[in-house]
Amino acid sequence: MLSRKNKLLLFKLLSLFSVVRGYNVLIITLAQYLASIYILAPDWPLRKVVLDINLFLIVTASALVIAAGYIINNFYDAEKDLINKPTKSMLDRLVSQKFKLTTYFVLNFVSIVAASYISFKAVVFFSAYIFGIWIYSHKLKRIPLLGNLVSATLAISPFFVVFVYYKNFEPVIFVHAIFLFLLILSREIIKDLENLAGDIAQNYKTFAVVYGVSKAKLLIGCLLLFTMIPAYLLIHDFKVGYMYLYFYLCIGLILAVLVLLFRGTSKKQYVYMHNLLKLIIVLGVFSILLIDVDLVLNRVI
Repeated sequence: MLSRKNKLLLFKLLSLFSVVRGYNVLIITLAQYLASIYILAPDWPLRKVVLDINLFLIVTASALVIAAGYIINNFYDAEKDLINKPTKSMLDRLVSQKFKLTTYFVLNFVSIVAASYISFKAVVFFSAYIFGIWIYSHKLKRIPLLGNLVSATLAISPFFVVFVYYKNFEPVIFVHAIFLFLLILSREIIKDLENLAGDIAQNYKTFAVVYGVSKAKLLIGCLLLFTMIPAYLLIHDFKVGYMYLYFYLCIGLILAVLVLLFRGTSKKQYVYMHNLLKLIIVLGVFSILLIDVDLVLNRVI
């Protein structure tokens, strides 16, 4: 049996993991590696990609900045989350705001140190990334639509830095990026519907607050329909191996979200739609393996 002190320590560790969204950071880390192996550097030997120290430092710096970003976002949204996510908010409060801020600065500092071993350009990129997350959390997220656009852009930035590192400018990369960007942007606006009560209470001027739920739904519907365009192109115009099965599944799930979207009226329904889009994104990470199912055998040497 754990002592009371050890139980408290365990809960604080769980609280910190919740604040930094550890599960999201792990998924993004895995996605960067899989994208590097299967999409960005398909002609490199597997061992060369996996053991590339610069890629490791890029992924590490990205993970640290993203974790720090979740902390600063949690810091600014503390009051709003008490309304929108009361259970999670109580868990997050087991760790003091002072400790969260200290961790935020430490994570960002270590990320810059890691970037400095890559190049000066990497230091500039990650410094700008840190600033972008802070200004988004502090100011931009309160501005209708701009906040959503910036959030989606920040979400795909870790893939942009890996893309630049490998200097792979194939059209398929851009089509994948557009597909992911539109999915994330749709999810961000659905989250605004989900968090409407807290946004109104804390005077957040999101698209749903300023223009109303109906127009927000219309915008989300248009974005989801546009998402099907890159999905269709990736199925028919590019070589993506068996990953085409994932895109067919995506089209089906997106149609289901569209039906739910225009029928949905409650927070529970918006949460369900949000989770469906999150599922599409997470499945997309693992479906990268379908691009070349024989890769491990063919590229080990």
